Parts: sequence; C-alpha cells; structure tokens
Amino acid sequence: MTIEAIRTICRSLPEVTEDVKWGHDLCFCIAGKMFAAIDLNPPHALGFKCTPEEFAELVERPGIVPAPYMARNMWVLEERLG
Repeated sequence: MTIEAIRTICRSLPEVTEDVKWGHDLCFCIAGKMFAAIDLNPPHALGFKCTPEEFAELVERPGIVPAPYMARNMWVLEERLG
C-alpha cells in the first residue's frame, strides 16, 4: 500500500480534512478528531484508531503494535506500509 492509496481511502470518507502536523505526519481528521496518521519519512508507519475488539485482533498480527502514547485510546501502529 502506498501513501496515495491511504489518502484515497481516507479522503473517501465524508468531511475528512488532512494536514501535515509535527513536520512529518500526514494526519486525517473528521470534525477535528484525528483517526489516522502516516509518517511521511520512510518506512512510512501508519497509525490509526480502531475499536477495542479490532485492537486486540490487530496487535496479534506481525508488524502491528499498540501505538506509542496512544494505545490507551485504541490506536495501533503498522510499522511499515505494506
């Protein structure tokens, strides 16, 4: 998966905005609430919010870990786009 593919998916949702924050993270929000962020620096990690049920399932997959600082809010991190 590429950054452009992620942008296409996220931008297909209603009222999505995107912005670069912290100098290198492309962030996607709805009504001011962030739901996904991509590190624009290689290897392009992708963090996103999920439900508690999805969180438990996703962190069992190789390459997906609880997102640093945000795991308590049900965010996971795919360490490399792929």
